[in-house]
Amino acid sequence: MFDLADVTKFIFSFFLIMPMVTFIHLSGHLFCAAIFGGKGKKLTLGCGNKLFSILKMDIKKYYFWNGHCEFDKLQVNHPFKSVMIYLGGALFNLISIFIINGLIFVDILNNSIFWYQFIYFSFYIMFFSLFPMYFSDGSPSDGQAAILSIKKQEKDIVTGDVIIKKEKKD
Repeated sequence: MFDLADVTKFIFSFFLIMPMVTFIHLSGHLFCAAIFGGKGKKLTLGCGNKLFSILKMDIKKYYFWNGHCEFDKLQVNHPFKSVMIYLGGALFNLISIFIINGLIFVDILNNSIFWYQFIYFSFYIMFFSLFPMYFSDGSPSDGQAAILSIKKQEKDIVTGDVIIKKEKKD
């Protein structure tokens, strides 16, 4: 039965855990972009008006809702690199799940509702990012973008959370 205590957990999950999981996901994209030579990396957490910036990260008014990362186009574009960048977010989510489960298993972390929700939202983000589909705005999911990269059908793919800035022409 859903009661007042569950409302508190719900609010806590959406305003703290979901942004943490989103940050991990976006960091995975940027990590892979950095490995393959992406420059001008920036992470944006949330949507709406910008509240503040920390290093190369913008925090928006609705920090708990979505986010994206961006970087300059790679010098040498290869399908493997693109696939790794698109799948990097889900990979980081998966790694975080294994780390948390491992730390719980060896009794470093307590088995709590916080970690249960963290893992739940990590799977949620992973599933919907990897599911090969197009969103209502026409942008592909990370999984669909990876498939397009493998088929060499990508042309300036912009997913819901990965933006590759076009080269500036002088």
